[in-house]
Amino acid sequence: MLKWTDSRDIAIELSEKFPDVDPMAVRFTDLRDWVMALEAFDDDPEHCGEKILEAIQMAWIEEAD
Repeated sequence: MLKWTDSRDIAIELSEKFPDVDPMAVRFTDLRDWVMALEAFDDDPEHCGEKILEAIQMAWIEEAD
């Protein structure tokens, strides 16, 4: 199961699920929704903050390169 702190693993999942999406263009509200919709994700939505979303976005950018 993925938690909010698993930014690298979440980024890999997102890059596979949304291969044509530019991670720089994703709004944090959408990113949060997409992470929570991942099949392997299981964590409290209240544990998510801007710093966590930034870490996920940065990891996704690195995966996309």
